[in-house]
Amino acid sequence: MTMEEDNLPPCFGELEKVFPMRENGLRQTPESCFFHCPVKTRCLKQAMASKDGAKVEEELIDRGDQAGILTFFERWSRKKQVHRRLQARDKKED
Repeated sequence: MTMEEDNLPPCFGELEKVFPMRENGLRQTPESCFFHCPVKTRCLKQAMASKDGAKVEEELIDRGDQAGILTFFERWSRKKQVHRRLQARDKKED
């Protein structure tokens, strides 16, 4: 670990802490992160790069489908891209 990694908050990159689902069904960064965390951008990028981040992408795709913004093929294509990224990430970890 580098010195910079030692100074990261314990919640760094944890999606449910840095980008939790609210009562209204939408995700929002808590005020404590948004206004007071010096590494919020890196943290959110790390959280979105995780497997849980792929679920968030799928939520957005599904929401677009429900709103009538996406066609069947657009939805299918985007979900396929998400799954391919997950598979590629899993292969790198092996």
